[in-house]
Amino acid sequence: MDSEIMDVLADRVLELGPKPAADGAYKNFKLTRDEDGIAWLLFDRAGASANTISAELIEELDSIVAALESQRPTGLVVRSAKTSGFIAGADVNEFRGATDPRMVETAIGRAHAVIDRLEALRVPSVAVVHGFCLGGGLEVALACQMRIAIDDARFGFPEVMLGLHPGLGGTVRFTELVNPMQAMTLMLTGKTIDARRAKSLGLVDAVTQERHVRNAVKDAVFGRLKRAKPGVLNSILNLAPVRGFLATRMRSEAAKAAPRVHYPAPYALIDLWEKHAGNRSAMLNAEKTSFADLMVTPTAQDLIRVFFLREQMKKLAGSGNKIAHVHVIGAGAMGGDIAAWCANQDMRVTLADMKAEPIAGAIKRAADLFSKIMRKRIDQRDALDRLIPDMEGEGVRNADLIIEAVPEKLALKQKVYAGLEPKMKQGAILATNTSSIPLQDLRTTLQRPERLLGLHFFNPVSRLQLVEVVSHEGTDAGLLKEALAFVGAIDRLPLPVKSSPGFLVNRALTPYMLEAMVMLDEKIDQRLIDAAAEQFGMPMGPIELADHVGLDICLDVGDMLRSKFGDHLPPTPAWLRDKVAKGELGRKTGKGFYTWKDGKAEKAPGPETGPRVTDEMIDRLVLPMSNVCVAALREGIVDNADVVDGAMIFGTGYAPFRGGPLNYARTRGVDNVVATLRALTEKFGGRFTPDAGWETFR
Repeated sequence: MDSEIMDVLADRVLELGPKPAADGAYKNFKLTRDEDGIAWLLFDRAGASANTISAELIEELDSIVAALESQRPTGLVVRSAKTSGFIAGADVNEFRGATDPRMVETAIGRAHAVIDRLEALRVPSVAVVHGFCLGGGLEVALACQMRIAIDDARFGFPEVMLGLHPGLGGTVRFTELVNPMQAMTLMLTGKTIDARRAKSLGLVDAVTQERHVRNAVKDAVFGRLKRAKPGVLNSILNLAPVRGFLATRMRSEAAKAAPRVHYPAPYALIDLWEKHAGNRSAMLNAEKTSFADLMVTPTAQDLIRVFFLREQMKKLAGSGNKIAHVHVIGAGAMGGDIAAWCANQDMRVTLADMKAEPIAGAIKRAADLFSKIMRKRIDQRDALDRLIPDMEGEGVRNADLIIEAVPEKLALKQKVYAGLEPKMKQGAILATNTSSIPLQDLRTTLQRPERLLGLHFFNPVSRLQLVEVVSHEGTDAGLLKEALAFVGAIDRLPLPVKSSPGFLVNRALTPYMLEAMVMLDEKIDQRLIDAAAEQFGMPMGPIELADHVGLDICLDVGDMLRSKFGDHLPPTPAWLRDKVAKGELGRKTGKGFYTWKDGKAEKAPGPETGPRVTDEMIDRLVLPMSNVCVAALREGIVDNADVVDGAMIFGTGYAPFRGGPLNYARTRGVDNVVATLRALTEKFGGRFTPDAGWETFR
């Protein structure tokens, strides 16, 4: 009986047409026909919670389209039977390890033929889209004559994130249907849009609710649906002379975000459109070749690897989050932003501080964040309602998790713990956001040290996905598991690390930033040092990063790590201490190495002539990061090389197309890296000594 009730409920969620027979002819699809003679084709990939497009699925779709050609139903509805959404794109597993572009092109050619055949069906076809409709899924929807979106639908082409562009005819059909400037921008950025925006662009013909799907489908099939028609402007913008002008503009925009040498996909897409738009068959053919050529590039293969690293780290979080109420102590930049992020993710949050001003500031920043990431006013209001100012610190009594984010002073933190430990409820977790104090030192004054662990977030909290989940030898294993699940529940990626100075990320970043200070001491222009790192592919250079983080924090972390690792680290120049003493702390005070206006560093262009970036400069900055990562593996601070790469990419923005510092070392060749480190040791001193871990790292 229970299963029947479940079936009824499941059917009530999505309008899927007539109930399919249990023993359907197809493995990944269901095909039925309703009383009006309309065929309902449901994507339902076997053994998966979301639909993705694989070679097997395409083959099966081909036989279904062949059957529909001969049966000629009144109309065709294409829809997903998964509650998670329409189709989440291609099955990325099939892209891994591709080395022969012509083999890729043959496979993509087979898929093209099926999508073209779906488009050519001589019956009115309508895609009904709920949830995510991305990449290859959107390309299937574009091959239907009409598209109806349920109001929760999201559309996008994320291929650029994998070093690719759309490859199932999307570059052609999307730029024909939608104003090509807007279509190209969406494909070049990988951003998703909601149903209303899709309607205003002319990507979908109607937006409706689940309960009206049957009527909407009838209207579509019987010609009563008012269809979105591409405007005259589209054809004008697709004309050759206009394309040439627009393509030049697009290239200069793309270059600001991603240089061609590291990220070929956006430029390949612009070339494709500029050369072939307006000639459908030529552009479809050129798309296949271009997609296949991109698939085998190191950039695409490394970005595909990063895609799987993210999946792997999500799995580390596990499921079954038990935390509903978070109490944050310290409403400064980090504490306030952690509180806002948790409230944004449906947690009840109390925020405590000694003074009222920081709490007020944190709530104002939270309101700004919510207005940027939530479209509906009511959602913004609900999130703000979940973020509760708590001057008295009463939230401690009911919180499942307490996150302490007070300044990095051992005595202060211990004093805070002494006051709150007696009030904590049974089973609550005490987490510190410290980036520099080892947990061993913090636990000494605790009555119940087993419930202390670290949750180290990165700045800005709303953008960087990593959270280091830090344990000491006495941490309760059950609470550690709960903390990992909490990180997953707030849509962040956990990195389990053992407590050790700097954990992983700060320990790896510190030599990068301190080496830059040594280079400044050698009178190398700071813009050149930053340019060297950016040329390698870092999102910002080490000097700008130091300003961003705050020179006082850099100094504290540097001193703490030097006290532990000594000459393994570059020395801290005396002038850096003077700068901090003078209050020139970087972005937060408006002046550090650069002058900052509206959150941006002001950089005069470098001199036309004079020194240029050298390979040695790049090696001095980036190889110590790989060296520290190998050391952390050898010491057992982290236990998995892949996850180390993921942590550096998601916590620091380390050049994603290089696949992380360990993958970079592997690709470059371990022997080459070790030899280069030895040469740097000879020239600059012991801080470049290759770690013993290289001998076993492969």
